[in-house]
Amino acid sequence: MSRSHRCRRFSADVVAGCVGLALSVIDARPVFAQSGGRETATPCESIASLALPNTRVTVAVPVAAGAFVAPAPPPFPMPTDFSRMPAFCRVAATIAPVPESEIKIEVWLPAAGWNGKFVGIGNGGMSGAIWYFAMAEPLSLGYAVASTNTGHDGGQADSRFAVGQPEKLTDFSWRAVNEMTVKAKAIIIAHYGRAARYSYWVGCSAGGRQGVVEAQRFPADYDGISAGAPAYNMVPLMAFAAKAQGFMTDRSLGLGLPQLNLIKAAAIAACDARDGVTDRVVEDPRTCAFDPGTLLCADGNTTNCLTTQQVAAVRSLYEGVKNSRTGATLMPGPAPGGEPAWNLMRPGVFPIGGNFFRQFVMRDSTWTPSMMDVDRDVMRAIAEDVAGLTVVEADLSGYFARGGKLLLWHGWTDALISAHSTIDYHQRVMASSGSGARNGMRLFMLPGVDHCNGGEGTFVVDVLGVIDAWVTSGQAPDRIVAQRPLPGSTPRTRPLCAYPQVARYRGQGSTDEERNFACAAPGAR
Repeated sequence: MSRSHRCRRFSADVVAGCVGLALSVIDARPVFAQSGGRETATPCESIASLALPNTRVTVAVPVAAGAFVAPAPPPFPMPTDFSRMPAFCRVAATIAPVPESEIKIEVWLPAAGWNGKFVGIGNGGMSGAIWYFAMAEPLSLGYAVASTNTGHDGGQADSRFAVGQPEKLTDFSWRAVNEMTVKAKAIIIAHYGRAARYSYWVGCSAGGRQGVVEAQRFPADYDGISAGAPAYNMVPLMAFAAKAQGFMTDRSLGLGLPQLNLIKAAAIAACDARDGVTDRVVEDPRTCAFDPGTLLCADGNTTNCLTTQQVAAVRSLYEGVKNSRTGATLMPGPAPGGEPAWNLMRPGVFPIGGNFFRQFVMRDSTWTPSMMDVDRDVMRAIAEDVAGLTVVEADLSGYFARGGKLLLWHGWTDALISAHSTIDYHQRVMASSGSGARNGMRLFMLPGVDHCNGGEGTFVVDVLGVIDAWVTSGQAPDRIVAQRPLPGSTPRTRPLCAYPQVARYRGQGSTDEERNFACAAPGAR
């Protein structure tokens, strides 16, 4: 198992920190052969004197194979082993495009076997850290790789950096990733004497949002972008997270992990077999109208059932966030099957939505999610979104015109960011971007997969390999093989099918082998 997969070993409470794991579905298998010789490069130490606009290089040192020690722990609990990393040139820099900016970046350059390509790493949550752990695997595969703290240091659920700091909010929203990308490319040229042949972005959650923002604002930055579960509609998304936190912290409601596990089990039982295979995975949740009301307690029973208030709360979460005056959906609710993740929204675990509204929107330390008024608070935050956090622009024609490739993907049982929101974004891009979108964009829905990784489905996917192969070959992917480790057995494999197609069992052979499934139109048998 690769280092970037180890979050999957943790319990639901610990996986709170894995929200937004940018490389959580990158397989460790090399996709392209690497040259074995040492690069003829400018000495690493000389990069310290490299003159770049608004940039101060703070570190430029060669690192021996297996010798790297991260200067800070990962932003969430997970084991990180750098001992297998190859030798590389480590460059750290601070960028200040405006006086208020303090954008920190790291760029890692393979000492040998550089494959001529560059990878930018996406962040998660409020993105206040360089993701050293996520840089390790691309480096080991021969890529030059870069990451940024997006202009501030802070926790994954901490929005205080943005209060009264519009320039830091702009850095977080879009400027830091572009600055990192431009400076990383210049450092690559300075070190190797040539530019990267191809540049890729890989991110999920906040990293997915960063990817689609790059395609929109800076279409020349990346040749290929893998954007998983993009948190592109951020203000309504934070409103949904605050709403979930409000329900999970309401002691009178009594909605906890036992009830959430009960709901998940009932949803799977109701919908599992509809796709022809009983395996705890629902291929397309839209084909089954699960209602938590089927779990309503009756005849005085209070065990393995839900109260009337709990049923109403779960139904409300499935509805997402709505404007009560107009009835318009601001953020669609999640599909059934990933409900235990709502337990992560509690204070002390991952209260990102509550913190966002209390710290940044309301600026009131006494504010709680139970006080949120969608028509007043959320609509005001959307109207005041001067930094572009709520990215709704769907015209990516400039990105596709230059040959850019966009790989969108989302786990169907993601309970933190609705999979429906990514389907909606895909449809709007298709409608707004002309013929280039048909050739330059693909969406893959991951049945039974939670937020960026984990769940009941096949969640191990080599997204970096997919986007690399697509860019270099020009052949768009229509079927991707995904894996799920099985205890004491070979991994289960399943095909992921380009939206709107779904995987259908052929009726013969093992249901743990992808060759026994075909991609077909929804409803086809």
